[in-house]
Amino acid sequence: MKVAIRLFALCAAVTIPLAHAQVDVSAAEGLMKKSGCLKCHSVSAKKEGPPFKETAAKYKGKADAEKALVTHLTTNPKVKVDGKEELHDSLKT
Repeated sequence: MKVAIRLFALCAAVTIPLAHAQVDVSAAEGLMKKSGCLKCHSVSAKKEGPPFKETAAKYKGKADAEKALVTHLTTNPKVKVDGKEELHDSLKT
């Protein structure tokens, strides 16, 4: 659980370079609740959206992971939910 929350915190920390980021787990959890992320995502169980652990595994070791995740979390991209496209909410920060 902590790994997935740390991943989310790193994604949310767009103003801090990834190599120097210090993760504030409680702040990340607060942002996830405030932004409504837990309606569609969980740490390890599949809901409408993928679990954070699955996302962490998908991006692990990829050089562009931070950029891709920050873009996804801040630009309201279209995502497929039950075969229908809808806009993904951005972070409320």
